[in-house]
Amino acid sequence: MRARTPLVGGVVGLFVTVAVLHLGAQLTGAGEVADATQVLLMPLLAAALWSNTEAPRSRLITLTLVALGLSWLGDSAPKLAEGDTAFLVMIGFFLLAQVAYVMAFWPFRSRSVLHVRRPVLLGYVAVVVALVLACVGGAAGMLVPVLVYGTLLGTMAVLATGVNLPTAIGGALFLVSDGLIALNAFAEGFDLPGQGFWVMATYLAAQSLIVGGVLTTRDAARSR
Repeated sequence: MRARTPLVGGVVGLFVTVAVLHLGAQLTGAGEVADATQVLLMPLLAAALWSNTEAPRSRLITLTLVALGLSWLGDSAPKLAEGDTAFLVMIGFFLLAQVAYVMAFWPFRSRSVLHVRRPVLLGYVAVVVALVLACVGGAAGMLVPVLVYGTLLGTMAVLATGVNLPTAIGGALFLVSDGLIALNAFAEGFDLPGQGFWVMATYLAAQSLIVGGVLTTRDAARSR
């Protein structure tokens, strides 16, 4: 990993600034500011990852960059559609992002809860099953994509435990963030005050921790 330069520090600082503005807009209901800042977040985080690494970039770094790009499309593309179409577009791009993360974390599976501290695996399974059961009644025609996405999301979170602690926490928070979206969309009677803020706060923390964990893992240069 290269030493931090003013450019790298500036990119990270800009990401933090835009993230704070976005979360503030979520809290205050400033929809236009929230929309404008949301489309900047993943490109800035990807720029921070890119500028903190050197070519040739490892498989882990490359696939994480791909996942961030697909996450950006998941954040941005639904704004061009409406209703169920927008929701399906969002699910589609984030499903692909989860595929990229699963591929990125797969080489670390022997250190994950699939093989180590297996009782913890039951906790992840329980959370995914509970989310599916809470949403199945309201999912109707979107049940299949929701099931597929939930399975991939849970798999990503489980595999993230094999990389290192920051990435494991990031994967778990991603599960929380998307779980809140699913509950809000499909679970009858679910009404979390400040829903948008909590979804984006956990999402940004998740992506930031994943990127931080990827950068600090000793295997980043060897997971080609």
